[in-house]
This record gives sequence, structure tokens and C-alpha cells, in this order.
Amino acid sequence: MPRQKKIPLRTCISCRGVMPKRDLVRIVRTPEGNIIVDPTGKANGRGAYICPTEKCLNAAIKSKRLAEALGVSISPEDLEKLKEQLEMHIKVFGN
Repeated sequence: MPRQKKIPLRTCISCRGVMPKRDLVRIVRTPEGNIIVDPTGKANGRGAYICPTEKCLNAAIKSKRLAEALGVSISPEDLEKLKEQLEMHIKVFGN
């Protein structure tokens, strides 16, 4: 009998839902200090996983869970860029 491949699970920092890694979006604080959406899930830096919805992103920002998970304070300009990147990710990947 073939061995079943283990599916990695991750927890959304906003709603605390546990889902397969590929169903979530990774947000990364790069070594340079930039905050980006990581569509590959392999970028260098401190990462946090979030559901691909604006609702979860807004809740994570409001409760400061995103800043806490990334270990940095996030400026309003970076938050706007992050929202735009997440919206583009949702449109392109359909998550």
C-alpha cells in the first residue's frame, strides 16, 4: 500500500482556523524589513499565515496580531500596500 503524503497544516493568525498550508496566504517580513505577500510560501523572513479574505486581514490588523506575529510595527502605508497585494493575490489565484 502506498504511503499517504502528509499535508502540512497552518493556523490563520486572525480566525485561528487550522487549514492546509496551500489554502492560506503567507505574509512575510523580509530580512530587509519589508512586509509582503508571499505567493510561493518560500520567501526568506519571518512569516505568518492568514485566510485569503479581507475580513481576516482586517481583523488581524485591528487586533495587532499581524504586527505581533511578524515582530514589527506596521505603518499605515505598509498596511495599504499589503491590502492591495492580498486583493491581487485573491484575484490571480482565486483563493
